[in-house]
Amino acid sequence: MKILIIDDERSIRNSLKEILADEGYEVDVAENGATGCAMVDKEKYSVIFCDIKMPEMDGMEVLGRLTEMGIDSAVVMISGHGDIDTAVECIKKGAFDFIQKPLDLNRILITIKNATERVSLVKETRQLKKKVYGQEMVGESPALVQVKDMIGKVAPTDARVLIIGANGTGKELVARNLHQKSARSAAPYIEVNCAAIPSELIESELFGHEKGAFTSAIKQHKGKFEQADGGTLFLDEIGDMSLAAQAKVLRVLQEKKLSRVGSDKDIVVDVRVVAATNKNLKEEIAKGRFREDLYHRLSVIVINMPTLDERKSDIPLLVDYFIGQICSETGMQPRDIDADAMQMLVDKTWTGNIRELRNVVERLLILSGSRITASDVRAYVL
Repeated sequence: MKILIIDDERSIRNSLKEILADEGYEVDVAENGATGCAMVDKEKYSVIFCDIKMPEMDGMEVLGRLTEMGIDSAVVMISGHGDIDTAVECIKKGAFDFIQKPLDLNRILITIKNATERVSLVKETRQLKKKVYGQEMVGESPALVQVKDMIGKVAPTDARVLIIGANGTGKELVARNLHQKSARSAAPYIEVNCAAIPSELIESELFGHEKGAFTSAIKQHKGKFEQADGGTLFLDEIGDMSLAAQAKVLRVLQEKKLSRVGSDKDIVVDVRVVAATNKNLKEEIAKGRFREDLYHRLSVIVINMPTLDERKSDIPLLVDYFIGQICSETGMQPRDIDADAMQMLVDKTWTGNIRELRNVVERLLILSGSRITASDVRAYVL
């Protein structure tokens, strides 16, 4: 673990460095605020100790600069002229802790332990959010830029969104991004795969049921609409929903209230609905398999997801992204891919879209040698 000490007094920064080095920490020092900020810009530190009283750039200015940089480090302010007001101001401006001089070794070591636990928690929370809400949308093709622009405009609103696209194009990722960038991001995000739930259970799954409503209803159950109250409900593969369930969903969208199976009591809900399908809903309407009034309720905004073959210029970026992601998740050693091997992946027809590409990259990482070559692609992909 790396620690940075920013202090204009040589004796203090050197003695603190020696003490922490003896405790097994890797320690750097900076004699002023400007130097310290420059070092933070190049290196990652778990904990930064910063003196408040320094010439030119004082500690409060340094703290402000570090906050603007958006670092994950825990910043601990130190001062020989400490008072409660100064300590409170430091904490308000983003400092993790405030320590008075003369420095007490036990207090410093406890602060480092607490600070590193906090930094780890912040990183874990960020990773968890990525797993829950999805990763970034990788790509710079015109088709994807158009989707990103649409998300940026629509996410802050409460408008219902219908996402249309083939399997594996990233419809779920769009839904998660819509939620994450919305004012509802702190509220629940609930997913329902309408195609995976038997038609006789879909109403109970969406709207809940009361105890005794049917044979296996041994206790009361809140449906997905209630679980998503205040947040976002993502109805994936809505084209596979039964007409009876469609009628109830329409009622919730119209009246913003529902009743559980086995109950006639209305429950008010505030839910933003985002739906997705790989079907042509207008054709489903013509065949009598999808309600036209529900379609118009859901399609306030329509986002069409491009296939991977329609955004081939993104494939090198996606391959590099998946290599980094998979190696990080599995502990595999990252490796490079030859230019001709990459070109073969670009030229391939991707019927399974991005989902297929990720599977292919994982396969190549497992089966190839120190580099991914064209012969690997021919042997394991084409």
